[in-house]
Amino acid sequence: MSQRGYGSELLGRTLEGTPEGTAGLTHMSVIDPRGGEFTDWPDWVHPAVREAFVERGVQRPWRHQSEAASLAAGGRHVCVCTGTASGKSLAYQLPVLTTFADDPDSTALYLSPTKALGTDQLRSVAQLIAGRPEFAHLQPCAYDGDTDSELRQWARQHSRWIFTNPDMLQIGITSTHPRWRPFFAKLRYIVVDECHHYRGVFGSHTALVLQRALRIARKYGADPVVIGASATVSNPAQALSRLIGEDVVAVTEDASPHGERTVAMWEPGFLEEVTGENEAPVRRSAGSEAARLLADFVIEGARTLCFVRSRRGVEVTAVRARQILAETAPELVDRVAAYRAGYLADDRRRLERAISEGELLGVATTNALELGVDISGLDAVVVAGYPGTVASFWQQAGRAGRRGEGSIVVMVARDDPLDTYLVHHPEALLERAVEATVTDPTNPFVLGPHMLCAATEFPLTEAEVAAFSAEQVVADLAAEGKLKRRKAGWYAAPGLDPHGDIDLRGGIGGQVLIVDVTSSRLLGTVDTARAMTSVYPGAVYLHQGESFVVDELDLDDGLALSHPEEPDWTTSAREVSDVSILETVDRREFGPLTVALASVVVTSQVVGFLRKSLSGEILDSVPLDLPEHRLETRAVMYTLTPEAMIDAGIALDKFPGALHAAEHAAIGMLGLVATCDRWDIGGLSTALHPGTGLPTVFVYDGFPGGAGFADRGYEAFTEWVAATEAAVSSCGCDTGCPSCVQSPKCGNGNEPLDKEHAIKLLRLIGRLHT
Repeated sequence: MSQRGYGSELLGRTLEGTPEGTAGLTHMSVIDPRGGEFTDWPDWVHPAVREAFVERGVQRPWRHQSEAASLAAGGRHVCVCTGTASGKSLAYQLPVLTTFADDPDSTALYLSPTKALGTDQLRSVAQLIAGRPEFAHLQPCAYDGDTDSELRQWARQHSRWIFTNPDMLQIGITSTHPRWRPFFAKLRYIVVDECHHYRGVFGSHTALVLQRALRIARKYGADPVVIGASATVSNPAQALSRLIGEDVVAVTEDASPHGERTVAMWEPGFLEEVTGENEAPVRRSAGSEAARLLADFVIEGARTLCFVRSRRGVEVTAVRARQILAETAPELVDRVAAYRAGYLADDRRRLERAISEGELLGVATTNALELGVDISGLDAVVVAGYPGTVASFWQQAGRAGRRGEGSIVVMVARDDPLDTYLVHHPEALLERAVEATVTDPTNPFVLGPHMLCAATEFPLTEAEVAAFSAEQVVADLAAEGKLKRRKAGWYAAPGLDPHGDIDLRGGIGGQVLIVDVTSSRLLGTVDTARAMTSVYPGAVYLHQGESFVVDELDLDDGLALSHPEEPDWTTSAREVSDVSILETVDRREFGPLTVALASVVVTSQVVGFLRKSLSGEILDSVPLDLPEHRLETRAVMYTLTPEAMIDAGIALDKFPGALHAAEHAAIGMLGLVATCDRWDIGGLSTALHPGTGLPTVFVYDGFPGGAGFADRGYEAFTEWVAATEAAVSSCGCDTGCPSCVQSPKCGNGNEPLDKEHAIKLLRLIGRLHT
């Protein structure tokens, strides 16, 4: 990387006259451009397919496209794992369309994690085959939650290529597979697009849905080839192999060109005369900084995407950017908008067209636009907060410069230990290998419901139970009377309809409807467990730029009742928890330090919420009385002897603050070594845990049975602790702030916290663990 580039001028102009000048800029470098490597069309490609691509301007494929397509055409499961805008779509379109041209009765299934991506890819295929008689029979069609019932029926009967998502494959296709028998019987290919997105609980569920779909196809006589497309991930063949349960070959050498890219890291400064909880300093929010950058880039004429972590944050960022433009360039106000999941289908399509055609210059979005939607001609990307994985960061960064031109990417740090670490250690992001996806399809809380689904589809044989590693799960289901053993295998008990009971995205305990009582309008849904931390009475809820305040949460009826209101504050829930150890799965001892992986039960309760001004200042704390929630999950934990802590300079009365601060920081930093977010995990620290009799810290997965995050923390404990110590030490505050040791969801009001002694504790662990 060099130090001068296209984006430097653009960024420099946006910094002129700002309150901080360049004080928040911690790093800037330039990634040099790269040329492409073409190859000839493979001999097996049907002439009509080749002609269709040539007419669309693709004279020859890049080498990685040809290699991946040829492997799939030869019957191998393949994962093409190359950078953003590297033409991965062509790699699967070549073999699929050639098969359709040679065999009009064949079928194909396309899966994407988002509707926007599926719609974009369907549009691309439709344009490619338009007017070609060889594909008149193909009738590619969407089959998702936005598809009306009449079109769904037509698609099932007539379409040869179905574009859907794992959720609809689960609820609308595998559950009614006899109706889909002709489609499954001729199924030649399953395309799994953006397969790096399938991680954690969602990835584990999707893996089992895919394996069941392959099982159904084979029961009907087909043997489909799976083609995966992924942004750069570690071990892509292994990642797709975990999803489908079979061997996969990977194509990873990217032969596509890309333009020069400037990458900048930005840390918002502290606000003057504003203090947060326990008088801690308050930084400018990542959202407000991102909104300013978005507005400034738009004024400079740069087409810009601004990625924000939450739906609420997207709405706030878009509103703030429009306010800035209203004061400085009012003619541009209507050229900035918000885009996120949860919008109505027509609204999403309208926004996608406006973005693609350049009507909108600036868009604040969640990762709904991270995945694959072909938006050409963007100049800049603002990433408001580390998106959780290196792969996601580069996927978001790659949305700009998609025509091979120069581009700029700015990552704005949130008040978060991991973000603090990355902006001061940019090599940990820019020079680090991307992660392996974390999935655990053998999690009994995930596996059990899918075994019920599989048994309702076809009887489960002993060999299939073994292949799923589900012997104990099946035995438990049989003991509950849900599975019955017969000569042909395991059958589901009569009357069961398990497909609709599974929430692939990891929701827990059913759905809560969020309703505007003034109009009876349904605003959205949230699962029961998350409802208690997001739509509790008094919570501020944003929907498409509108603000609502929740009046009542009725968990029995599954309703959160709200009214429109525009308060000048935000809310955040406070939760307390208790952890009991069920079983120690593995442990390692280092003298006075013991590190373990354990099965635990977490009992938690939301006890109140904080109201914060839009500047971050704490206004007040409001108590709540919500029911307890019980979670059986996995945790990484460590214990230390009191003597070792005292010898390290941590006095007995400093134990609680040191452990508590170290726990908060470790939760914030786990995302460096595991593909998770702070909100996916929880923690507990205590100077004397009844289960260990010692000072103890737990960090646990926030999903039943675990999602693999605690396991990864246990495996990478040395790297995790070292990075946590570096993040806390490098933070510019004196006694602790949200960028290092404070947590936005701490049920104890972030007390006691002791930054100084947390650093001593983390250094002690680092010395002992090496």
